[in-house]
Amino acid sequence: MATVKRKPVFVKVDQLKPGTSGHTLIVKVVSSNPVIVNKPRGARSLSALSQPSRPPRIAECLVGDDTGCIYFTARNEQVDIMTPGATVILRNAKIDMFKGAMRLAVDKWGRIEVTEPADYEVKENNNLSLVEYELVNAE
Repeated sequence: MATVKRKPVFVKVDQLKPGTSGHTLIVKVVSSNPVIVNKPRGARSLSALSQPSRPPRIAECLVGDDTGCIYFTARNEQVDIMTPGATVILRNAKIDMFKGAMRLAVDKWGRIEVTEPADYEVKENNNLSLVEYELVNAE
């Protein structure tokens, strides 16, 4: 039996909720700012002894659509794809929480593809990453 691929269900930025994953969305990259990662000196793994390790490249990218925007954490080769002005499809994206705020990320189980330029303005006045969530333990 052949595996039937189900059609992706595209979501809008304003539908994203904390702790969710498996999102497919089309977003425009508004900005991309590299984050300098400082590794503590002397912290070397066994693999680092055989080859000089390159520090991970990370960029905070503001991405969005016509419903809102959110920060996307791009890692390593993702940084090259997430250029300001690009329109990308994020497949199997997940929401990470960082200091109580939502961040969008695509790990090794997802992928990023450049697509046709979108013809909407990103709604920058609805930034989901600026909403602070509080972890509440349900009794």
